[in-house]
Amino acid sequence: MNSRLVVYVISDSIGETGEQVVKAAISQFVCKDCEIRRFPYISEEEQILEIINEAKNEKSMIVFTIVIPSLRKILLEKAKEHNIIAVDAMTPIVEALEKSLNEQPKNEPGLIRKLDEKYFKKIEAIEFAVKYDDGKDPRGLKKADIVLIGISRTSKTPLSMYLAHKNIKVANVPLVPEVVVPDELFEISPRKIIGLTTNPIKLNEIRQERLKALGLRNEANYASMDRILKELDYAENLMKRIGCPIIDVSSKAIEESARIILEIIKEND
Repeated sequence: MNSRLVVYVISDSIGETGEQVVKAAISQFVCKDCEIRRFPYISEEEQILEIINEAKNEKSMIVFTIVIPSLRKILLEKAKEHNIIAVDAMTPIVEALEKSLNEQPKNEPGLIRKLDEKYFKKIEAIEFAVKYDDGKDPRGLKKADIVLIGISRTSKTPLSMYLAHKNIKVANVPLVPEVVVPDELFEISPRKIIGLTTNPIKLNEIRQERLKALGLRNEANYASMDRILKELDYAENLMKRIGCPIIDVSSKAIEESARIILEIIKEND
């Protein structure tokens, strides 16, 4: 029999966890002739029998991360039958957690990968919201799940970021009477667009506070009631022209406005 040690890493998921554990363990030895063979997505008894049949002819051991009890039982029985050392890298930790949490495990393979995928989708959505914030690039409107439109200080950016954490790709477009809106806004479905409006008195207060923060005088046109009413009227007419839902955000927290938007998305699916 070959003196080389072959470590079979068997998993009902991708098998990366088992392989990393084996590599970490091997690093503690002067193992000049060790080989790791990974067998991911093992879901049938026949696959296990094939691997055992290969392993029995070599100097080998098995490390496995299998959460399906029936497959785990077969693997342990067959490995013992052929005097192959088989190390269960998952069950002792799962059983310890089961006792500590007083909760039954799901015994469903691939859950960590699903969690990772969800995480990366969230990061992608956040990066999207930053890239297509404040009308920076109108090409993003066609790629977005939702497009928020509204005049300045109607919570477009905070809502975009909040929804991004829900894995939703959001672009937003500021509405200014003197600035022509991008053509893309009329080339996408109005069901994807959400109009944001607010109470003019509340908006006046917000804009005055904004001017103070910037060290500017309150008399600036940006915070004047005439200007605000003009902008709101322009935005309302545009939203009606598009035919999109309109949400009044003046008395709503970001979470509440986001909940309404999520309900609209759900209804449109």
